[in-house]
Amino acid sequence: MKRFSKNVVTLLIAATTLTGTHLMAQNTTTNELKVPTLEDLIPGGETYRYTENLYGLQWWGDQCIKPEIDSLFAINPKNGRETLLTTRVKVNEVLEAAQLGKLSHFYNVQTPWPGKPQLLLALRGEYIVYNWETAEVVSRKAIEKGAANVDYNTESGHIAYTIKNNLYVDDKKITNEPEGIVCGQSVHRNEFGIMKGTFWSPKGTMLAFYRMNESMVTPYPLVDITQRIAVLDRVRYPMAGMLSHEVRVGIYNTATGDTLYLDAGDPKNRYFTNISWAPDEKSLFLIELNRDQNHAKLCQYDAQTGKLMGVLLEERHEKYVEPQHPIQFLPWDDTKFIYQSQRDGYNHLYLYDLTKLAGRQAQELDTEAVWEFVKKVGNGKIGKDAAGMQLTSGPWLVQSILGFNTQKKEVIIAATKESPLQSNIYKVRIKDGKLTPIDNGQGVHNARLSASGTYVIDNWSSPQMPRSIDILSIANGKETTHLLTAEDPFKGLVMPTVETGTLKAADGETDLHWRMLKPADFDPAKKYPVIVYVYGGPHAQMITANWMYAARGWDLYMANKGYIMFTLDNRGSANRGLEFENCTFRRLGVEEGKDQVKGIEYLKSLPYVDAQRIGVHGWSFGGHMTTALMLRYPEIFKVGVAGGPVIDWKYYEVMYGERYMDTPQDNPEGYKQCDLTQYAGNLKGHLLIIHDDHDDTCVPQHTLSFIKACVDARTYPDLFIYPCHKHNVLGRDRVHLHEKITRYFEDYL
Repeated sequence: MKRFSKNVVTLLIAATTLTGTHLMAQNTTTNELKVPTLEDLIPGGETYRYTENLYGLQWWGDQCIKPEIDSLFAINPKNGRETLLTTRVKVNEVLEAAQLGKLSHFYNVQTPWPGKPQLLLALRGEYIVYNWETAEVVSRKAIEKGAANVDYNTESGHIAYTIKNNLYVDDKKITNEPEGIVCGQSVHRNEFGIMKGTFWSPKGTMLAFYRMNESMVTPYPLVDITQRIAVLDRVRYPMAGMLSHEVRVGIYNTATGDTLYLDAGDPKNRYFTNISWAPDEKSLFLIELNRDQNHAKLCQYDAQTGKLMGVLLEERHEKYVEPQHPIQFLPWDDTKFIYQSQRDGYNHLYLYDLTKLAGRQAQELDTEAVWEFVKKVGNGKIGKDAAGMQLTSGPWLVQSILGFNTQKKEVIIAATKESPLQSNIYKVRIKDGKLTPIDNGQGVHNARLSASGTYVIDNWSSPQMPRSIDILSIANGKETTHLLTAEDPFKGLVMPTVETGTLKAADGETDLHWRMLKPADFDPAKKYPVIVYVYGGPHAQMITANWMYAARGWDLYMANKGYIMFTLDNRGSANRGLEFENCTFRRLGVEEGKDQVKGIEYLKSLPYVDAQRIGVHGWSFGGHMTTALMLRYPEIFKVGVAGGPVIDWKYYEVMYGERYMDTPQDNPEGYKQCDLTQYAGNLKGHLLIIHDDHDDTCVPQHTLSFIKACVDARTYPDLFIYPCHKHNVLGRDRVHLHEKITRYFEDYL
């Protein structure tokens, strides 16, 4: 933890009331404490207060590695005993003698080889393997200047990377594509769980990679003002309903130097996602999705010929199917794999037998019959003719697979079983789906599993605990070694109180979670202005049961300035299941807005809320929500600050936009209803639009088209542009951003 105050006070305690959970100041008065500034509370601030952590914790087999600036330690998880492995002085003596540069700390080193006393270092464009016992460089491999998307394979030592739009393996350029065709990078604008563009086979002998032809996509003009004469930056941005890019999947063989492409047919209007390899490297799996995103197919391809071997599973949904996870084979059985699906309304695990799927026709498996069978198999036994079984079930979702315990034949997962606000760790027995909790059942846990699946590094927090890091035994869930209890990062600062609770959505049935911050010197006899902080869109959740219920630094700052800060996770947001999310289908922002108004109704019922002074702020989807609330409910919201807002969904990109809205051609009424330019004449309050000039996620056309509509309607929003930033304002300028937002609310609310 980085601290800038020597005052020792207890700031927060937990108390439960009928309205929710409170975090409040104790045994002190506010005049004894420092009032925090934006520099204290916003990342990028000169005195930013961040929660103490142990950076770079990782596993070396079943030994926990703890890096420090000058030393590298191994921790025995059974007894917590620390062993010094090496020092930075020793490592740097060897590196400098070989003219390889030197380490400034150990936080970025990796220990990927269980049983081998070796570090993987990335220095000066080289990947270096260093043996800490013999104090020597085992190997070094350089990458060319300008390399990006580096993918080092620890099994084979091969290294893939990109330079501009082409792919390299080791020192060989394996693609030679013109401008407009990109290889080895993530595709489909990072939707469907895609975060990279290269995929090594288990032994690192073959590399699958994406090849994206976007030459047919109309370039979108962004302007780089850093040159004396501004330069046009033409980005490929496929908008909803328009011509999109075409993707193919290649396989490069490091032994032969040959490349082949999967024979998947015409790539137009298709998405190829969630790539994974068979353990024997003979076949490649991916999930193919149609452009309507309502029909997904799990496909198996021959890695030697590129031919389709079969469509193993299919899923359809009347709204959309959204695959996010590649299949994972059981480490002890190459014939069985885990497939994740929201088929029963929540993301759950399904176990399939490849030998029972291979060779069947897709239509035999696509369908309610197989899924109904899967639902019925509850005793953990795979029927004689069954293709698979459902491993987890219930009104909660699996968030991720952390790994496997091969000896116990268990899969370790993170899930929301305790609460949609929490993330906890469980083990699932493969033979019958028995679910056993591992952690303490509180808060939000981020875990790393050891190589054997015997231990887990558990980094967690709760509303009352800034951070705790422990090593837990998977066998019994008990702590074996405690590594850190972080101090309150806001010690010595005036802090607001935090309350949480639930209220009913606009459908009258669904519970929605809210968070409220009150000034530290809150007086229930006074009337306070309210600022609603909103996001509201898919794949995001603003209220979670981690430190201070995930309240942001700016929320804390504004509460200290005398505002009630309120946030509600409306329907359409994350971690509540498919129906909760997809009820907004084809009308983004409409149902979400109705739920936010229910939050306002609750606020107005409180005697200390000034109903005449309610503001709203959000960014991206939250910028859309902010603008929509100001325009659709002008009698409620008096001031708004919308950052990087989506104004008209037909200007948004294909994958996200068409999943939730369909195309403008198929859903003209929905696009019209959600186009905020048509409501420009409704603006009554003060609205500030903030946009980044180089935003290639939500292009500036959104904001400019809205400003034009307001000019035409004779309404008067305010506009502020951040030069040289993309879809958010980061770094030192982030403090400036929040000062700008603060001043707007101070001036008008």
